[in-house]
Amino acid sequence: MSVAAHGRRTPLWTTAVAVVLAVLGLAVSVYLAVEHATHATTLACPETGTVDCVKVTTSQYASVVGVPVAYLGVGYYVVTTVVVAARLWRPEGILRLGQGVLAVAGLVFVLYLLWAEFFRLHAICLWCTGVHVATFLLFAVTLIGEALRLPDGAPDPVD
Repeated sequence: MSVAAHGRRTPLWTTAVAVVLAVLGLAVSVYLAVEHATHATTLACPETGTVDCVKVTTSQYASVVGVPVAYLGVGYYVVTTVVVAARLWRPEGILRLGQGVLAVAGLVFVLYLLWAEFFRLHAICLWCTGVHVATFLLFAVTLIGEALRLPDGAPDPVD
């Protein structure tokens, strides 16, 4: 494992967890994008009451400047998956910064989407919630990785 310029490095386990979360987020995002592209309503969640995937995924908040949120999610998670997976081989430098920026950007966008679901639509989508949870956990594990940066030469707890 390479060593950071300042004599510290991110624990390997946080990067591995980030990869798993990014792949899960990508998988659910791809599913939502396919549902959007095919105009399917097979989201397998109720269409009445508070849980209403169709209401959320077909609302005015389901796109940003004409781009479906589902497609934005796929793009976000493709980039995020590449960045966090690359950190397994090159854990520091620009990739570390990239993961941090992506984690913060993802969390900010999820907060916007939650605002739309709770306060504008009064409905939530279970599939979207899966992406939201993956994004929040990715932010959390990125933050934890930064907080637990290991001193130069210290063994990684999972090595």
